[in-house]
Amino acid sequence: MKPLIECVPNFSEGKDMQVIQQITDAIRSVEGIKLLHVDPGKATNRTVVTFVGEPAQVVEAAFRGIQKAAELIDMSKHKGEHPRMGATDVCPLIPIAGITMEETVFWSKKLAEKVGNELGISVFLYEYSATDIRWKNLAQIRAGEYEKMASKLATDDFIPDFGPRKLNEKSGVTAIGARDFLIAYNVNLNTTSEKRANSVAFDVREAGRIAREGSTPGGKILKDDQGNSIKIPGKCKGVKGIGWYIEEYGIAQVSMNITNVNLSPLHEVFEACCQSAHDRGMRVTGSELVGLIPLQILIDAGKYFLWKQRRSTGIAEAEILKIAIKSLGLDELAPFHPKERIIEYLLEDLNKKPLIQMNLAAFADETASESMAPGGGSISAYLGSLGASLATMVANLSAQKKGWEDRWKSFSDWAEKGQIMKQKLLDLVDEDTASFNGIIDAMRLPKSTDDEKTARKNAIEQATKYAVEVPLQVMKISLSCFEFIENMTTNGNPNSITDAGVAALSCRSAVWGAFLNVKVNALGLEDKTYVDQILAEGEKMLAEAMNWEQKIIKQVHESLDKNG
Repeated sequence: MKPLIECVPNFSEGKDMQVIQQITDAIRSVEGIKLLHVDPGKATNRTVVTFVGEPAQVVEAAFRGIQKAAELIDMSKHKGEHPRMGATDVCPLIPIAGITMEETVFWSKKLAEKVGNELGISVFLYEYSATDIRWKNLAQIRAGEYEKMASKLATDDFIPDFGPRKLNEKSGVTAIGARDFLIAYNVNLNTTSEKRANSVAFDVREAGRIAREGSTPGGKILKDDQGNSIKIPGKCKGVKGIGWYIEEYGIAQVSMNITNVNLSPLHEVFEACCQSAHDRGMRVTGSELVGLIPLQILIDAGKYFLWKQRRSTGIAEAEILKIAIKSLGLDELAPFHPKERIIEYLLEDLNKKPLIQMNLAAFADETASESMAPGGGSISAYLGSLGASLATMVANLSAQKKGWEDRWKSFSDWAEKGQIMKQKLLDLVDEDTASFNGIIDAMRLPKSTDDEKTARKNAIEQATKYAVEVPLQVMKISLSCFEFIENMTTNGNPNSITDAGVAALSCRSAVWGAFLNVKVNALGLEDKTYVDQILAEGEKMLAEAMNWEQKIIKQVHESLDKNG
């Protein structure tokens, strides 16, 4: 897997779209960079840009963005609701795939050095890149904001890691570092009071609030034996937050950074805000995500709210996301489109899965065309996915059946397993076609010299083995569906028993059809020991599938005859 870093620079301009466009054009000019999201905020006068790429590409793109921001943004004239200290206020690098945090720190330091030396901007390393423990927390660097940076830099207590010790008055100060994935999240309140929004933020954020006598805002600050202010911790660990009033929306918000979603999942932070607001005579009306979010975080949120409703969580991914978006009120202030806001969707290479992206008619037309692929292997995988889908449907219907309320969790668990089986088989629809194309590519290799002939022969053998392994996986997963189908036949909603029967027939056909592909692809292999082993394994699975199908269809007929 090639190493991928996500970069999320925050630029101190959220109103002038021409300036924002020039900055993003500079970032986009680096080959190999994928610009994922641009999120300007007028009230905050700040734009959050998200892009990904390989490390060296990310460093160059970030540098070009910072350079362009330094040209176009004058911090001496900047005003905005969000705390800030520079034209590029902060530029985090986040490891996404194929790279460690330690390696990401290395690249963050290269970027910081380049910015400090070539652009004459004071740069502090923060989070995992911090060289001073005080700078691990961005808020410590940013304290006093732009207006205090000149006087702070004049002291021996505030020495930047790179760049001048004197303030660049136009560009300010920039923080660069490697960090974990952070969720910038705002919760909307039915109040215009910044003070009351702050009270909710203090209840929720990890740092909490300063303890006072009598628990009143104007009470005397309580201190410990060392003279330090005593803190009352907030409810959610790994959460930073403040309250503010957003003129653009005409409401107050609790603005938060969730720095550790494992300690404080998004839905738990939302619920904590709801509880605090309710206790203080307010109501949460919705929420807002700034930038992008990983898929699993919203899936977890959707399942949480389904769980509260005692509904099955084994429904389609799109439906789970719909529940999450509505429950969190993510579409209150602006439309929330998952395809534009979820990282995994933005990184999807649709060309890798051309078949399952098709509608049913287009898939049938493609299969019926003169092309040799998709063929029986892809169709077998699709049949298996339909069998898993039907069984999952029975589980979801059973979970909602009137009078079966005490059984909903069991059916929900089965439905979740069914969704996993369905998705694995759908992935194999395209994988089977890809494996066939792999053989064709190997056969097209040059064969002029003895070395080329040997390399081509080995490549064909390996590609053919893979073309055997793919339908073998279809057999294994389709066979694993039968226990699920049989359970739904015996225990599921009796009104859907014929659907369970069709599921069994579909999976039987999937196993049988995939085995035919295993056999035909194995004919071209020279490794006869491997072939004998694979064929024996396939024969065994086929016999098991036939037994399962006969058992289930018998149960279906008996049930129909009994109720008929």
